[in-house]
Amino acid sequence: MPTMHAPSGVGMGMSVVFALTLLSRPIAALGTNFLNHTSLLTGREDPDWFEENIPFLDVPDAQIQAVYYYRCQTYKEHLVYTGAQYGYMASEFLHPVDYGAPYGGVVAAAGHHITESRWLRNHQYGQDIVNYWLSGPGTFSKPTSDNVNADTRDWAHEYSFWAATALWRQYLTTGDRDFVVGQLENLVKQYRGWDNHFNSSLGLYWQVPVWDATEYTAASYESSDPYHGGAGYRPTINSYQYGDARAIAAIAALAGNRDLNTEYTQRADALQKAVQQILWDTNAHFYKHRARDNNPSGALLTTREIMGYLPWMFNLPTAASHSAAFAQLKDPQGFSARYGPTTAERRSKWYMHEAATCCRWDGPSWPFATSQTLTAVENLLNDYPAQTYFSAADYLSLLRGYAATQYKNGQPYVAEAHDPDADVWMYDTHDHSEDYNHSTFVDNIIAGLIGLRAQPDDTLVVNPLAPSSWDHFALENAAYHGHSVTVLWDSTGSYYGQGQGLRVYVDGSLAGSRSTLGSLTVNVGPVVAQTISSQVNIAANGQKFPQGTTPSASYTSPYDDVWRAIDGIIWRTGIPENSRWTSYGSPNARDYFALDLRRPQAVSDVRLYFYDDGGGVRRPASYDLQYWTGNAWLTVPDQQRSGGSMSAATSNSQTKITFPTIVTSQLRVIAPNPGAGNGWGLSEFEVWTPAVFQLRNENSGKLMGVAGMSTANSANIQQYDDNGTRDHLWEFVRAPGGWFKIRNLNSGLLLGVQGASTANSAVLQQYEDNGTSDHLWRVVSQGNGLFLLKNKNSGLFVGVDGMSTANGADIVQFEDNGTKDHLWSILPAVPAS
Repeated sequence: MPTMHAPSGVGMGMSVVFALTLLSRPIAALGTNFLNHTSLLTGREDPDWFEENIPFLDVPDAQIQAVYYYRCQTYKEHLVYTGAQYGYMASEFLHPVDYGAPYGGVVAAAGHHITESRWLRNHQYGQDIVNYWLSGPGTFSKPTSDNVNADTRDWAHEYSFWAATALWRQYLTTGDRDFVVGQLENLVKQYRGWDNHFNSSLGLYWQVPVWDATEYTAASYESSDPYHGGAGYRPTINSYQYGDARAIAAIAALAGNRDLNTEYTQRADALQKAVQQILWDTNAHFYKHRARDNNPSGALLTTREIMGYLPWMFNLPTAASHSAAFAQLKDPQGFSARYGPTTAERRSKWYMHEAATCCRWDGPSWPFATSQTLTAVENLLNDYPAQTYFSAADYLSLLRGYAATQYKNGQPYVAEAHDPDADVWMYDTHDHSEDYNHSTFVDNIIAGLIGLRAQPDDTLVVNPLAPSSWDHFALENAAYHGHSVTVLWDSTGSYYGQGQGLRVYVDGSLAGSRSTLGSLTVNVGPVVAQTISSQVNIAANGQKFPQGTTPSASYTSPYDDVWRAIDGIIWRTGIPENSRWTSYGSPNARDYFALDLRRPQAVSDVRLYFYDDGGGVRRPASYDLQYWTGNAWLTVPDQQRSGGSMSAATSNSQTKITFPTIVTSQLRVIAPNPGAGNGWGLSEFEVWTPAVFQLRNENSGKLMGVAGMSTANSANIQQYDDNGTRDHLWEFVRAPGGWFKIRNLNSGLLLGVQGASTANSAVLQQYEDNGTSDHLWRVVSQGNGLFLLKNKNSGLFVGVDGMSTANGADIVQFEDNGTKDHLWSILPAVPAS
């Protein structure tokens, strides 16, 4: 049988057997309790979320530790709930930018976002981010114009993106085989999306620096257009494509797809050879940019740029001598800087050229690149033969510099780019750059400093890069393969009182130890599968779709907006960005904030995030959750509230309110104001329900249902007036690869196509779940709350036969020809049972 290969870095040039064992049971709520979590979370808003999701860090370096918890917080605030159709995405800027994808995503740092998410205990965040880019809005068509990349056609290719590598690393940590295998088709499509950038004679990909998210580089300055110029064969996209080819090969092995495994192993091998032969400068001992145009000799750029370390981020180099490149990280004329590394070497004529103006990549220190360089060093020290150019002590120095960079006015802070020599952020626009989500830090701490090296089997390698001079450090309850892993280092055994040396615990039990600091492999046991919640937040309407939930209030501060409390966003207090509603300045003794759900819904789960700035807006001393009966507002009966007392809770802490199911079209919170013009506020009002919807045709105004309310296989799907029958209700069920199964609530059968046809005008029918691909659907937003429904098997879209507006007209599939009958509103319609 042919061998199927894993990416380099899983095994350096070795074949591996994928042997993750899977147990189908709930995540074990086990772990250790060596650290004082309450103390470590001091100053964090919504501490329960961190307790539920992050590993706890304790190190003797105060700056590194403070930045770790700060970056956990900033990552949380960048998790945007886009709505029921696409769930969460990770934003780059807090405010959406005009060159972003629908719902606000920017793909430039998506690889960082997916990698950073892998250590969150709740897998939904990271999986939703993957689906957003590979099967959701990221796949939507974009303009082919200069401001959003004229050379590509969808949002996931606006910028270079190491999609498969990031997803493979996510898999190594979560162990969720079904999810990663389900993305295989999407990953191949993403990979091949760069075919128009491939030069087959060189065997390399080209990219324009700005679409590497690195504008105004030394390479682009040597072209006629410093911003959009400088196209060339770069270590960036070629390293990304190499890593992604290795990852696709590994995922294909998991899926048992030998042909695909072979194809992408060969692609990776060829690209690896070409990069080393063509982009390695043997005199400068560095990987460099080669200009695509007006370069008949094939000369490499004179300047070393920080991107030259990217090949090691993906374990591409095979020659041990190439490790000499890392000497430049310590060279005062290279990349060395107190707040570095620099993005271009200091000896370059382009160093800091025009850098006073944003956004230059010719010297300023960018966290985006620093975190990539740290990952490259982590791989160098873990996966390559010993060398003398860069040591673990050098790594710690680089990491400390990165932590020191992430400060402003004595507090942890991250913006766009930092002065390499002075303690000042260079690119830090007010109400725009705060808490910039463009890099990793948490992953560098966990996988690098503490040394959790995730594996594709039932083991974990722990190889800390932390110094043995530290008398202690700990990482407690890291989520790994569905287990909780704790790493303790105690040089004497007296600091934590658990024994001397390096100790690794799995689900609260000691799994391995050694007396000295070094590599330790432990068996963690079979993967414990995590069930992703199927519930959706039907209150969220950040796009202000006219069919969706609408907010109102008895009074709204002129500084705030009712819509911000249902935008799917919860930002921390103390930044200028505003995502809240408040009653600040109200003349009323009490005020309410209300939701119109637009139609009766069965609800039993409300979550409130009260805003408190410590001044003019305070958490209310008391509040009442009420529902509309059709005649009057009444208190929701038998409320069970979690989240602690109102006085003790932090700003933006979640207050979860559950109660016996009620059916209502409106909810509100009413609370007293504290007086003297002060008010109370909400950052978010959520209503979580099963994912049950009506599908209303935009052309006819009628609902999708089943002929005669049939519960039989092969019954036709038709449109009809909303007469309240249960066959008009459809449950959206997650399926691998970002697809949905759409299940009729009356019959329990799935929406499919008659005979699995791929022809125009084939009738839609319902059928039992027999695993055919015609039962899989993708939701494609067309804006304004309207969606296309795309069938996986045929690639065609749901419409109405003959564009009929009559009751009983058949629902069919058809190519997208722009007709109005292809547009559907997806309306929450949760029944009482």
